[in-house]
Amino acid sequence: LSTGGTAEDVTDIVHPANVAMAERISKIIDLDICGIDIITTDISKPLSETGGAVLEVNAGPGFRMHLAPTTGLPRNVAAPVVDKLFPQKGDQGRIPIVAITGTNGKTTTSRLIAHMAKMSGYRVGYTTSDGVYIQNRLLMKGDCTGPQSAEFVLKDPTVNFAVLECARGGILRAGLGFSKCDIAIVTNISADHLGLKGIHTIEQLARVKSVVPETVLPDGYAILNADDDLVYEMRKSVNCNVALFSMDEENPRIKALQRKGGITAVYENGYVTLCRGTWKMRIMKAETIPLTYGGRAKFMIQNILPAVIASNVRGISIEDMKAALETFLPSASQTPGRLNLFEFNKFKILLDYAHNPAGMRALQKFTNEIEASVKVGVVAGIGDRREEDNNEIGSIAAEMFDEIIIRQDKHLRGRTEKELIAMLREGILSKYPEKKITVIPSEKEAIHHAVENAIDGSLIVLCSDVVPDALELVKQLKEKEQKEAKLS
Repeated sequence: LSTGGTAEDVTDIVHPANVAMAERISKIIDLDICGIDIITTDISKPLSETGGAVLEVNAGPGFRMHLAPTTGLPRNVAAPVVDKLFPQKGDQGRIPIVAITGTNGKTTTSRLIAHMAKMSGYRVGYTTSDGVYIQNRLLMKGDCTGPQSAEFVLKDPTVNFAVLECARGGILRAGLGFSKCDIAIVTNISADHLGLKGIHTIEQLARVKSVVPETVLPDGYAILNADDDLVYEMRKSVNCNVALFSMDEENPRIKALQRKGGITAVYENGYVTLCRGTWKMRIMKAETIPLTYGGRAKFMIQNILPAVIASNVRGISIEDMKAALETFLPSASQTPGRLNLFEFNKFKILLDYAHNPAGMRALQKFTNEIEASVKVGVVAGIGDRREEDNNEIGSIAAEMFDEIIIRQDKHLRGRTEKELIAMLREGILSKYPEKKITVIPSEKEAIHHAVENAIDGSLIVLCSDVVPDALELVKQLKEKEQKEAKLS
């Protein structure tokens, strides 16, 4: 402007990625107010796409160009500066922390709560077994359920609501990454990872997981599964409010807490229902929630119940909850590796992260609801599970599928390929000695084999450990089919 330029207001067309980048830059440099000079061909596109760049971060920016631009709408940029100088009374500077642990359902529950918080206007950072997300952007890939990932979110100055998935491995290795949280959820406890790091029994595993609800602040909530004995016992070791959820509204533990005026969530008469005392607030009919696949995925309903309680105690309205549940879809983008169903012309592919007996049983109940001429399972043994666990995975697979393809995990985790194949085969044959078994170690080749040999009306179930790779391959196969259909 000082050398003859003109000011044009483009606030309404700035791409969200550029906004997020500017916010992160200002906070990382620790400036409450700054001007960020950018050169780009099109501000409505991310800088990464246009080849644009940040030229300067100015600690003393001018306001005149915003208050009185040459063209465009004037912006009162002084107002938020004054508001920043005088924060609301009673603000302690803490952000809400929701921590989720358990054996199965942690990632879906974490993602759902994060989605609900975003729908309510929060700037959310969350950790999952597939990455760290800051305001819906994937900033770290891989299993990010340990304390370092939690610290990454909590140190980010743009985040004002944290949802942290806390897995057994990270807790045993280095703790939680936070000292106190506002809400802790324990989804369930079942045999998984036993025999590692001194944890040999399910009771010891429950003790590890109980560390999470024990960190809840006195005025916070531990949200526990009333249908799980080991989880319900955790109420005795916490110093905070306790809320319960159950798939059975007649569960005596639920009834007892309701009589005391406590908060519960239940699945009753087909509804996801929130209760304060004995007063019921029906949120939605389960079959109308996309995540439940028309009510057939019962374990997804179980994941929704604690998310509803967590949202309620954080002051999120019923209307925002409903909007979030209606827009949270079981898809590769929102729930990667969790019941991702792909419809091909002649068959279906279901991709899921089921990796322990409890997860396989839940998947079995869902696939039993899907009609198919033939059900083909692509499964693998897991190196850091006990022999009996891999045997049981094989046994469950034998019940679920007409044909089984045994593949190999990308990471063998201390076992040999032959050992893992033998464990699965033993479990399969102990249940059905005549079951058709094909061994194809490469996951990619196993998927190609299943697709190339699929018959009309069949269902292929992929139990994958490296979800992004499997998803990408299935998407490529889907795109290939669509292109061939257009050419024909």
